[in-house]
Amino acid sequence: MEKKVFRSRISVLVMIFILAIMLLPLILMINSGNVSNPALYILAGTFLFIILLLCGIGYEITEKHLIFKMWFFSTKVPISMIVSIERSYILLASGAASLKRLFVRFKKGYKYPFALVSPVREQEFLETLKILNPNIQINVTNKDGWWRFWDWDI
Repeated sequence: MEKKVFRSRISVLVMIFILAIMLLPLILMINSGNVSNPALYILAGTFLFIILLLCGIGYEITEKHLIFKMWFFSTKVPISMIVSIERSYILLASGAASLKRLFVRFKKGYKYPFALVSPVREQEFLETLKILNPNIQINVTNKDGWWRFWDWDI
């Protein structure tokens, strides 16, 4: 099997939250009259840095490993160590740029108890893992509602 690459889904809500956090200091500076060019450059640079970090999150599935990547950093997990995958909206920091996540549970005794991922082509991601390890229990449901459109998750 050739390796499959999946990028992380990026949540609209996460982007709005980051933008709001970046705009709050700008609004406070404008109201106080202390707007300086260096401060604006620092805010813009920080915003771009965070966006670049989020865009660099991805996952690779090879014959034997699930690889979590963030730009130059990567972590390999043997697919044989995956026990179950289920839907999660946990707000823990993770290698997922979305709030609509998959909770990947590993076997007891492994160095990581779980991982949170949010691949864009989620169904293909799950099918690929299930083919490589038929013992994985997959319990992922997709709920529809007025808050979900164009596969955006809010």
